[in-house]
Amino acid sequence: MPDVPEQIIDLAKRRKEPVVVQTLRSATAATMSYVVALWLTDVPAPLLAPLTALLVVQVTLFATLTTGIRRVNSVIAGVLVATAFSTIVGLSWWSLGLLILTALSVGHLVRVSEFVPEVAISAMLVLGVTQVTGAAWDRVVETVIGAVVGLLFNTLIVPPVWVGSASEDIEEQARRMRELLRRLSEETEAGRTPLQRATAKLDEARKLDQDIAQVDASIIQAEESVRFNPRVKEPLLTRIVLRTGLDTLEMCAVILRTMTRTMADLAERREDEPLFPPEVAPALQELLSNLAGAVDSFATLITSQVSSAADEAEAFLAVELDAARVSREHVAEVLLARVREHPRHWQLHGSLLAEIDRMLTELDIDKRAAHLAEELDRVARESRGRFPKLRRVTDNGRRALRKLSRGRYGHRRM
Repeated sequence: MPDVPEQIIDLAKRRKEPVVVQTLRSATAATMSYVVALWLTDVPAPLLAPLTALLVVQVTLFATLTTGIRRVNSVIAGVLVATAFSTIVGLSWWSLGLLILTALSVGHLVRVSEFVPEVAISAMLVLGVTQVTGAAWDRVVETVIGAVVGLLFNTLIVPPVWVGSASEDIEEQARRMRELLRRLSEETEAGRTPLQRATAKLDEARKLDQDIAQVDASIIQAEESVRFNPRVKEPLLTRIVLRTGLDTLEMCAVILRTMTRTMADLAERREDEPLFPPEVAPALQELLSNLAGAVDSFATLITSQVSSAADEAEAFLAVELDAARVSREHVAEVLLARVREHPRHWQLHGSLLAEIDRMLTELDIDKRAAHLAEELDRVARESRGRFPKLRRVTDNGRRALRKLSRGRYGHRRM
């Protein structure tokens, strides 16, 4: 077998990533629009058709139908402005400035939102071309062809559903949180903890908190990919399950950052002795390990592919939470007795227990079901009287939610 270049192997591994998929789809749509423009027009090189197709074809169907239409309007507006200028004044330094000012103003008037600069860009490109070819109206036809081909391409060949990619990002975020909790549990029995090592864990927790923004972008893409997509039976519930799951992990990341801050303060004050007394350390280590398992099970629960996996993840989550609550009570009793004898660090010990309580509350199964129900009710209230079909969708979501709360519903990954 001949050796395959590493770049090709890497591309094959990344073939399902949004960037790779979008690159291939955009190139295909642009090429198709160019061929159609050659067939329907007499322009030797109808490059505005593939240009418009590139602007229209988006990574999701929802983005295509929303931002794509605004992009088309911006391109057509720019073409019309350039056509008028080429007929009246032609191209010079002062007419170029007036063209840009007019195009930007027209962009605001036609409400193309964030694509206002593209009106001016299109106008400048077309004005330069029309000085050579004298066929500005052909450019309008090219733009329409590119827009139609792009819209039809994303409508007939529906873009992928990015729920799976978002689920992987959620699981990866949960995995990093789990590993940090496990390393924190090891610190409880590691003897003296240097301040530098405790501070490094605080920096890691801060980075986890910042990484939520990247996961949020992936969730937004997944939410858009299920809208108007005929392959998704419950798009509303899919969006809400992912969104509420990320909300919980975001709160847990904030709590984890505060927890590491508390342990760093303890390390600073107890430079020549262990973070926790010998009678406290084993129970606290078990408690943090249970929290790590609970975070992992929670992520599996909200991203489970089949019902049996969801049931198993929920069972594991319940076991981990119950064990964590038992360990928490034991740690509280031992710390309370210790505080009475040595009250020097009672504030930090109490803060650590409060943070653990908050994380247990955020991961609670009943609270998660209540959060899902609140989101469905909010959507139902917003849709009442405006979108009757959406109201039926929320009713279907509530029925699925009742199954979920009984442990029989598994979120299906696309």
